[in-house]
Amino acid sequence: MPQLEEKPRIFLEEYRLKNAANDYGMADEKWNFKKFVKNFRIVIVRLDNFEMEFDLIGLQPAFANAFRRLMLSEVPSMAIEKVIVRNNTSIIQDEVLAHRLGLIPLKADPRLFEYRPEDATEGTEYDTLEFSVKVKCTAVKSQPKDSYKTEDLYENHSVYSSQIKWQPIGNQASVHKEADLGPVHGDILISKMRPGHELDLQLIAVKGIGKDHAKFSPVATASYRLLPEITLTREVVGGQAALLQSCFSPGVIGIDSEGRAYVKDARYDTCSRNVYRYDDIKDAAIMSRIRDHFIFNVESVGAMAPNVIFVEAVKILRDKCKTLLDELNSF
Repeated sequence: MPQLEEKPRIFLEEYRLKNAANDYGMADEKWNFKKFVKNFRIVIVRLDNFEMEFDLIGLQPAFANAFRRLMLSEVPSMAIEKVIVRNNTSIIQDEVLAHRLGLIPLKADPRLFEYRPEDATEGTEYDTLEFSVKVKCTAVKSQPKDSYKTEDLYENHSVYSSQIKWQPIGNQASVHKEADLGPVHGDILISKMRPGHELDLQLIAVKGIGKDHAKFSPVATASYRLLPEITLTREVVGGQAALLQSCFSPGVIGIDSEGRAYVKDARYDTCSRNVYRYDDIKDAAIMSRIRDHFIFNVESVGAMAPNVIFVEAVKILRDKCKTLLDELNSF
């Protein structure tokens, strides 16, 4: 058996999971700040305006899970909280329509706004955004003959999020731009209408957190998994190499010019353990996961970049720790 580098591992055997020898679990390890600083690393693998994949290395599971939960439920965002219905003659009920509008993600940066006081009856320019939707469906006067296309028969037959218009409060027009506050995507369908249907709505957006309602969560997904590791214990060639390759996710096992199998990139393996189905190759690979290496995937809904969301989660955890220390020191 090849010598493996000393890392905290979980081995994936055919019918069970097994910790490495002399590994009694990270929960029993004494916290050592100097060791943590030496081993901890953050590696950004992929980053764009909506998605980020990064690695947290040398971290205990409790911290990784804390960051995940903070991004989901405690990093704030702006969302439509109240809908004032002046007129709704569409087929969608007022309550359903209000719920659909509340789930439309907004571009507004929550760091530029304050939380609205619970006892406030009206919003201010510092804690509230107002939008309006005013659309009426009518029949096209000059309809083409023999055409049954909806766009040829009716005007405003579909209401999209691009038709949500910002209504500045107080001095907001001089501070913000409409392009920075409206819906993230303009092609979200709100309602379908026919002649005689009309929407006249006033929308009120406030700052909130996902713990109160999922519409305030700044991420679509925030998840992590342990880094897979695959080690080949012997040479695998020919038909066995092709069989071994088919047992893993695409791109994990490669075959060189001489027909030998090798581990190309274990990172994206799903750890399905299909290799144990075949007696002739089940002894050719050791499958494990590194217990202190977390692969994070964060997908933003669009208000903030995913790297900003993670930094905000770190700040929230820092503030919680500071509050706890202050409470302990006050006794």
